Amino acid sequence: MERGPPVSRPATVRGLLLAMACALLMAGNAPAQVAQPGEVDHTLRAMRDELQRSKERLCIENQERPFYIEYRLLDVDVKTVMAAFGALLNSTTSRNRFMSVDARVGDYLLDSSNFVSDDGFRGFIGSSGQVGIDRDYDSLRQDLWLATDQAYKEALVRLSRKRAYIQSLARPPDVPDFSRVEPLVMINPRLEADWTSRNWEDEAKAVSSIFRKYPELYGTRVTYYLIYTTQYLMNSEGTQVRVSRSLAGIEASADTQSGDGMRLHNFFSHYALKPADLPQASAVRDALERMSRELVALRASPPAPDYAGPVLFEAPASAALLAQMLGPSVAGARPPLAMQTMFEQMMERLGGRSEWIGRLNTRVLPPGVTLRDDPTAKEFKGAPLIGSYDVDEEGVRAERVTLVEDGQLRNLLMSRRPGPEFGRSNGHGRAAFLSEPKPTISNLFFEATQGESAADLRKKFIEACKLEGREWCLKVKRMDNPALSVQRQDDFAEVFASMGGGGGAGERPPLLVARVYVADGREELIRGAKILGLNLRALRKIEGVGNDPVAYAFFQNQAPGFAGTALGAFGSAQGGIPSTVIAPSLLLSDVEVRGARGEPRRPPLVPPPPLN
Repeated sequence: MERGPPVSRPATVRGLLLAMACALLMAGNAPAQVAQPGEVDHTLRAMRDELQRSKERLCIENQERPFYIEYRLLDVDVKTVMAAFGALLNSTTSRNRFMSVDARVGDYLLDSSNFVSDDGFRGFIGSSGQVGIDRDYDSLRQDLWLATDQAYKEALVRLSRKRAYIQSLARPPDVPDFSRVEPLVMINPRLEADWTSRNWEDEAKAVSSIFRKYPELYGTRVTYYLIYTTQYLMNSEGTQVRVSRSLAGIEASADTQSGDGMRLHNFFSHYALKPADLPQASAVRDALERMSRELVALRASPPAPDYAGPVLFEAPASAALLAQMLGPSVAGARPPLAMQTMFEQMMERLGGRSEWIGRLNTRVLPPGVTLRDDPTAKEFKGAPLIGSYDVDEEGVRAERVTLVEDGQLRNLLMSRRPGPEFGRSNGHGRAAFLSEPKPTISNLFFEATQGESAADLRKKFIEACKLEGREWCLKVKRMDNPALSVQRQDDFAEVFASMGGGGGAGERPPLLVARVYVADGREELIRGAKILGLNLRALRKIEGVGNDPVAYAFFQNQAPGFAGTALGAFGSAQGGIPSTVIAPSLLLSDVEVRGARGEPRRPPLVPPPPLN
């Protein structure tokens, strides 16, 4: 049987797509084709039968029996269509099945999980791999049998090492390893893939031809993604889940160089819960036209100077900024124990430790601001929210959680791994590609009781500039998407500087920044700006909040500081998790912006060929 953690798979386009597809957590949406009610699901039957056999017979003489066994299985159907300049680059369809098996020994207070021994991550992620795609009962039982055997043996070794390590600590951990939940049974109709609602190849070619009008743009791509998943979860506590969903996306990118050699890029993305709900080709062409004009204007703009002062973030930019800063910072689970300092530091990041742990009932945001995460919210202003789901990766029903109320921290997102302040799951144990579930945002709402109109917020912004005696101040129209940046930038050191640890002080890369002149309000686009040192503490000093919220859909990576797209997580083959941040425009009083830096790169020696 093939074995190995999915996160280590090569970062091919197909692997990235599969990884992203596996992040589509267990939420139902209206299917195009649904399996018939009453149909015998051989997958469920194989999982039930092998789980029952393992509960009754899995043991080693004089060793503890497993107190918890879990099977997860994922069916993934993916179609990807890529085009450039009106020509089809590829069109592929794939179908895969993946499984993950977890066996725990010990008990809910201290078990074999949440520990990295001196041999690193061996056994930490569990037994996982690829299984047959034809849903054969006997074949799947064979795979589950072998994986359960392996997971149990590794759990025994890991718990022995964990107990020995804890005995060496001056202060053993007092937080349990696993929380109890009520078993859930949810068997929804299975959704079958349907690629026939539109001619996706023709659409991709048609919309990508818009770039023929812009010969100064390089490396243009338009990609359509259509994904269908069915996810199964079964455990020894009695939980049984089968849920299906679909997701579709369009991503486009283009890059160019300014006259002095600075690399520049722009992107467009749109996501929908069903392929048929993607915008029609005419609307996509209009969006790509705007994207291209923005990039041409950016190419002709002056380089950004250094700056420190008031910055106005328009609603699309503020939502993306909050996704970068708050996404990794609202998790309440503790990170796993690790025998080596290097692994301990790494696991603290991967475990999603919140900078707000220990600050319960203290002010973390301005008075009047509420922050809530609501996976049960299905739409915003009539548009579906991709972060919605009914049950999380651990079989816990989704809950609406108020994180911050009137600026005071009230709660954190929780999976079944307890934390120092909260001991139960609130239905936010989410995972990409059958990896370990971690507390992760779904639909995050940033709201203020007294939001200001766009005109009033701009007036406050101009007044703040005048008070500092400035001729101009900066406005951020859109933030960059680091996942697309890493594909387009040659200097990876620039990109990795943004890996500041979620709410930490890493770079925040804006995409479209303008100087706003105090005298007449005119705006001038600038290029090459980087926002420095903007951390969670800065959010306590927000000077103004608008009343113009927008929904920003993205793919949340569970490693702090990263943001993903449908291609996968920032710099990783592991897929991101569908999420949304809903936020208005924000005025921050003191933001440091670094001007254009780096050695310019020589533009192409020969002009681009003519395009008909």
